[in-house]
Amino acid sequence: MRVKVEQAKYKIRKDDQVMVLRGREKGKTGKVIKVVPEKAAVIIEKLNVVKRHQKPSKKYQHGGILEKEAPMSISNISIICDRCKGATRVGRKFLDDGRKVRFCRKCGEVLDR
Repeated sequence: MRVKVEQAKYKIRKDDQVMVLRGREKGKTGKVIKVVPEKAAVIIEKLNVVKRHQKPSKKYQHGGILEKEAPMSISNISIICDRCKGATRVGRKFLDDGRKVRFCRKCGEVLDR
């Protein structure tokens, strides 16, 4: 018998500017490349870079040691607000036209474009 597991909804999306709050990359900022909801993780451009040994294959003709971004826990990052210029918590609200948008909890600025 299979049990369907609901995935959590995260307030962080692809192309968001985020700041790392914990870990060796603490204080650094970057753009979200990919959100991995199954692992509750995100991949951030040029952060948490690891080296992986790759055997030659059709995709990687030469093989060797490759550097790539590793997933980082979604709980260790926070969105950067354009108006506040800092890490902030995110809320959700409905606008007058009926759209559901994310907003900055510090200043009230709408984060969705």
